[in-house]
Amino acid sequence: MSQKQLGIAAGLDRFVASTRINRYERGVHQPDPVTIQRMADALGVPAAYLFASDERLARMILAFSSLPAKAQDSVLAELERAAERR
Repeated sequence: MSQKQLGIAAGLDRFVASTRINRYERGVHQPDPVTIQRMADALGVPAAYLFASDERLARMILAFSSLPAKAQDSVLAELERAAERR
């Protein structure tokens, strides 16, 4: 998806969509929470994915969000147990 396509899908004006997304990516400007959610929806990812600090965390967010709630609870409990053992 191009920057322009993402911007338009997120509700930005088509004449500034590419520039605004580019500035968000470079950290020149920060999108507001509504725009963040719209970008995430357009990309089919949870908003938290857009804030992942590395590839491993991004993959975990995607995998976790794809699980049903009961499985999420189970995975979360296991992670918390593992963290306590450290």
